Amino acid sequence: MSRSRSPIDVSAHLIDPAGFTETGASSWSSLFDNDHPVELEIGSGKGLFLLNAATSQPAHNFLGIEISRKYARLAAERLARHGIPNAKVWPGDARLVLPRHIPAASLRVVHIYFPDPWWKKRHKKRRVFTESLVAEIRRILQPGGQLRVASDVEEYFTVIRNLVAASPRFRELPVPQPQEPRHELDYLTSFERKYLLEGRPIYRAIYELCG
Repeated sequence: MSRSRSPIDVSAHLIDPAGFTETGASSWSSLFDNDHPVELEIGSGKGLFLLNAATSQPAHNFLGIEISRKYARLAAERLARHGIPNAKVWPGDARLVLPRHIPAASLRVVHIYFPDPWWKKRHKKRRVFTESLVAEIRRILQPGGQLRVASDVEEYFTVIRNLVAASPRFRELPVPQPQEPRHELDYLTSFERKYLLEGRPIYRAIYELCG
């Protein structure tokens, strides 16, 4: 008879939103137990970016916000299995979490990779990238901080660029040439791996918040 695997303890990696007041801003030093720079990923999926980024940059802290509680837990389990101390996942809607809990001018980088394009016209209001989101990112980034974006959908990427371009404080930076993956998990996200293997073009942009 096969033995069931013990559940993975995700208490150090999966945030309980009930522990935060709606109006209280998160304290990064208490959340991560250090004063290292903090980077935020909106839409973490199963956590591949958080795993790779936190592993390669141990002097930075990483917070992922994932609207799907199932995927948020999977991401936290991935971090726990690898013993990653500098990354956590917040299960929730970034459009609500940012204004309620993220302090102003407190983030070094905001990452948004392959957001759901919501193809149908009646569903496009569900897109995460809106004028109000750009305003929130402008609020939570430190001067000189960066917004990094990637998408496989040219139409949506154009919408994103136009929204960011409408904010005079963002300056677009050159995008470095992507490196060839060194192993099967050496990709920005699981979506990037899938789309590159399918031969789809990937559209990327980096913006700096001017003071």
